Amino acid sequence: MTNSSLAQAYLKKAADRLEILDMLHDKEAFSDVVREAQEIVELALKGMLRSIGVEPPHFHDVGGFLLEHRERFPEQVRTSLDRCAQVSKWLRKERELSFYGDIDFLPTEQYDSSDSQRAKEDAYWVVGVARKAITG
Repeated sequence: MTNSSLAQAYLKKAADRLEILDMLHDKEAFSDVVREAQEIVELALKGMLRSIGVEPPHFHDVGGFLLEHRERFPEQVRTSLDRCAQVSKWLRKERELSFYGDIDFLPTEQYDSSDSQRAKEDAYWVVGVARKAITG
């Protein structure tokens, strides 16, 4: 298996999950949309790193690695990397709380439609960037 084929697999997994976000949003499972969006973005960004020959680190927010290797991406992708890193950072911050909550933070009550919509839009956008970066 090559980095290229693994990058394609990550992109497929990320893209295949996008419609789950719509279903969860329609069910008003807003915290679940945030959590799933994080995983989608993580897969897409790690696929982008693999596509340029960079082994992604074993943690959830790889935005800094994208920026560190900015020059290895095509120009049409480079211009989107700052926003990709911002999305990754935001969703990483929300990852555990959106899934597990905390003693004083019930995820089913803390996330609303606007949080869910933001996470959905960001995930769709990042996967679109990944499609440009990961060429077959």
